[in-house]
Amino acid sequence: MKYLLTAAMILAGSAAVAQQNCAPRTPSVQMLQNDYGESPVARGLSQGGAVFEVFANPETGSWTITVTRPDGILCLVASGGFFETEGLVSPVTGEPT
Repeated sequence: MKYLLTAAMILAGSAAVAQQNCAPRTPSVQMLQNDYGESPVARGLSQGGAVFEVFANPETGSWTITVTRPDGILCLVASGGFFETEGLVSPVTGEPT
């Protein structure tokens, strides 16, 4: 299952990049929150200064992965359903979430 999810994310990410689903960050985040009820649940910073984020709605299971470039443009990388955090380990504490 884990490999299937990874493959789906790679394929979806490739399609998203090809379509260039990008827009200014503020209205994009507002759309994710207003239309899908998704809020940030994880983020990381790349060496190039891009911010990668996972937005999710724990009630519906919808999720979206985005990258925000240093110029403030947010691009959709992948999206889907059945988001869950069960059995994951917190990178901060090392304890199960």
